[in-house]
Amino acid sequence: MIKDSLKLKGELTIVVTGADGKVKEKRHEDNLVVTTGLNYICSRMVDASATVMSHIGLGSGTTTPAAGDTDLQSILGTRQALSSSTAENNTVVYSVAFPAGVATGAVTEAGIFNALSSGTMLCRTTFPVVNKEADDTIAITWTITLSAS
Repeated sequence: MIKDSLKLKGELTIVVTGADGKVKEKRHEDNLVVTTGLNYICSRMVDASATVMSHIGLGSGTTTPAAGDTDLQSILGTRQALSSSTAENNTVVYSVAFPAGVATGAVTEAGIFNALSSGTMLCRTTFPVVNKEADDTIAITWTITLSAS
């Protein structure tokens, strides 16, 4: 008997850089592809009318991600438009930078969305505090991999 088992795995890399250009912190975090994200992926297989993923948001929420999440718990500033998105070899990579003055504070959550506000959330993650000072930049590289297990 043939049995397919598809698995989505998401991971983001967070890099905080100070005003002097030196990396202050770098870390890798896993994420949860939420139910709205799974539904979004399925809808794109039959209809391309859903808007593509276009923004990443950062927040200060600490509630553990759950399948039913539709937004960040407590957004810091505004979502940032992706600087790049690529799809190759069962992997999608999204990148964005939050410049000085944007999303400043104790960052503890992140999400991928298809709109500047509202819209559909694909993924959400929480993590130990990453402190972003007013003159720091945070770069996010978020990788989503689809594999057969």
